[in-house]
Amino acid sequence: MIVGIPKEIKNNESRVGMTPAGVFELVKNNHKVYVQSGAGEGSGFFNQDYQQAGAIILDTIGQVYAMSEMIVKVKEPIEEEYDLIQKGQILFTYFHFASSEELTKAMIRQKAVCIAYETVEDEEGTLPLLTPMSEVAGRMAIQQGAKYLEKPVKGRGVLLGGVPGVAPGKVLVLGAGVVGIQAAKMAAGLGAHVTILDINMKRLRYVNDVMPPHVVTEFSNEFNIRRLIKTHDLIIGGVLLKGAKAPNLITRDMLKEMRPGTVIVDVAVDQGGCVETTRPTTHEDPIYIIDDVVHYSVANMPGAVPYTSTMALTNVTLPYALKLANLGWETACDKDASLRRGLNIVDGNVVYQEIIEAFGWEGIVA
Repeated sequence: MIVGIPKEIKNNESRVGMTPAGVFELVKNNHKVYVQSGAGEGSGFFNQDYQQAGAIILDTIGQVYAMSEMIVKVKEPIEEEYDLIQKGQILFTYFHFASSEELTKAMIRQKAVCIAYETVEDEEGTLPLLTPMSEVAGRMAIQQGAKYLEKPVKGRGVLLGGVPGVAPGKVLVLGAGVVGIQAAKMAAGLGAHVTILDINMKRLRYVNDVMPPHVVTEFSNEFNIRRLIKTHDLIIGGVLLKGAKAPNLITRDMLKEMRPGTVIVDVAVDQGGCVETTRPTTHEDPIYIIDDVVHYSVANMPGAVPYTSTMALTNVTLPYALKLANLGWETACDKDASLRRGLNIVDGNVVYQEIIEAFGWEGIVA
């Protein structure tokens, strides 16, 4: 199979779809790999590295799309890429269709085979291709939240870890999934007091078992959320519904109950956000303020640490990319139930029910 790795063109996205090590494995399996010139530079991988791994360097993104049967990316295609996508071409990347009707309609129109990293699901119900980026984003959420709690950027002026004689800051984490666990771990490591909410008692019991005593758990409901947001300095939104739009656990009216300078980091922004006032931002312009509450909602948080993120992503995507290249998408998805769950759109038909439901479209998947 001919595999193409274009340069990411989303704002401040420095990750790349595959490391040179991943390219080497594809070439070793007798596949041809085209890499756009400069695609890996932001992650610390250069044209020479890819050439040594056996890739062929192409000058433009248009050439990569035109000459490839499968495109391996990091982020969803943006408008400038829509017309480059060919009928029947495999796109293997993060899509998060439920948060963008425009993107969904564009991929339907192009009649591509869209396999979404975030809906590949294993037998245990976990999301192996989303997990490493959720780990990065969860840890980064505390780094960014701590920074924006500083007064010069309109935060409360609170040091999360406190100092002797001064109580530490308080962190509220919505969701005890991968993002929530990683955020809680980082916040606890800084010495903050952490409260983590979830509706899954198994997850809360797990948190109680593995976290230190200054990480406490509570059941997630509106009453508890309204009570806790009044006293917490940093709020992390880490709720995920597989392939679907995230629920709005914090509504616009709740902002008035928070103290001025409270910081919200909504990691669920890719899926629409779990805060009603969330809108996607960029690393270039990461925050905005509503009712004196600082919102950080960068839609590609792991893109700020591209070397770590690209390495972690290739570790988990490469086995699936090899299956797709070795067997073709139909046979690969037929033999691998996990990969089959990653199919979102095929030849103009939506084949993932949660996308239909997210937009209120009628009918069932094709």
